[in-house]
Amino acid sequence: MNIFDDLSWRGLVHQTSGADELREHLSAPGRSMYCGFDPTARSLHIGNMVPLLALMRCGLAGHKPIALLGGATGLIGDPSGKDKERQLSSADQVAAQAERIKAQILKLFADNGASIDVVNNLDWIGKLSAIDLLRDVGKHFTVNYMLAKDSVKGRIDREESGISYTEFSYMILQAYDFYHLRQTSGTTLQIGGGDQFGNITAGLELIRRKGGQDAHAMTFPLITTASGAKFGKSEKGAIYLDPEMTSPYAFFQYWMNADDRDVVPYLKYFTFLPHEEIEALAQAVAERPHLREAQRALAHVMTTMVHGKDEADSVVKTSEFLFGKGGLEGVALGTLKAALESAPGKAYASKEAVPDLVTLLTELGLCASKSQARKDLAAGAVYVGNAKVAEGYAFPAEDFIGGELLLVRKGKKNYGVVRLGE
Repeated sequence: MNIFDDLSWRGLVHQTSGADELREHLSAPGRSMYCGFDPTARSLHIGNMVPLLALMRCGLAGHKPIALLGGATGLIGDPSGKDKERQLSSADQVAAQAERIKAQILKLFADNGASIDVVNNLDWIGKLSAIDLLRDVGKHFTVNYMLAKDSVKGRIDREESGISYTEFSYMILQAYDFYHLRQTSGTTLQIGGGDQFGNITAGLELIRRKGGQDAHAMTFPLITTASGAKFGKSEKGAIYLDPEMTSPYAFFQYWMNADDRDVVPYLKYFTFLPHEEIEALAQAVAERPHLREAQRALAHVMTTMVHGKDEADSVVKTSEFLFGKGGLEGVALGTLKAALESAPGKAYASKEAVPDLVTLLTELGLCASKSQARKDLAAGAVYVGNAKVAEGYAFPAEDFIGGELLLVRKGKKNYGVVRLGE
């Protein structure tokens, strides 16, 4: 299948400089294409996975993907999709973030059997003088042309904020990136989010005017959830690829909690599952939504892709354990801690300092009073780990997971956590 047809089936083709021409262009292998990523944070987030996986799909189809890090443009700030000026970061901060993101991209591709070139636009934009930029790049753009772009027009119309000359100039820097890669790497396609179409087509204009060559543009739809929430956001903020910023457990649960209306599009956008398998999962959503088969497949595929199979399997085992469906075998202590981060807990200096079970149930907030705790124990509603316990239970050492955690559960999913040594 032509990669353009696969991207279209997955709902990933939003705007193009010419669909028929681009499809024909991609029918021959070896095309060089790129997407830019400004290092505005320490880590990429799951919204970045759409263009990253599109690059990966193209690479696996025989093309040559390039990830461009905005070591220079990240110092300026892209006005696209923003209603006010970005806070500028220091050069050292942007450089450090670019190195972290480069490592993330290379690891993601290597772990999934793909390859990619990673370049940094500071290497060429950093060599431009102000006069070079104005004479050799800016000369090819009229102010009228730039004002017509949505990324600029939307900000001009906001009288209270407007747009600085710095961010107004971002477009021509991104255009110069495309021109530079067209000349040095034969790059003929730039891809990006729907809010980038104006910047990308500016690159086409510069390539045509300055180099007398053709090139292509394609953007993806901006993803929104069916419930109206912002895609890629949880109660704690953005869902990052860095496990130190978003734990693999929280990463897994984000996908697991996908709305039934969103899960099939997500399977198309984010996974490499065959069309037939996705269609079968779509049927499962329609016929057996309570089983959440599609969400489970999505969560496991995405966690495996980003964090590795061992981590994904550990998350699954942890989830099963927490819902009383399995033991501790295969559960990593770190994953369990992340899963129980928001559970009520108490810290005690040692095992000997832990109170009796009735008192503990009240201290953990699982029971309103000691009398209620005794009633719940008599009713068989209290568990340590996944073992039902009764009043007088003595907490043997083996109940403390990793020698650190004791899990007390009332009912199906009301947990309290005892932590030792804190």
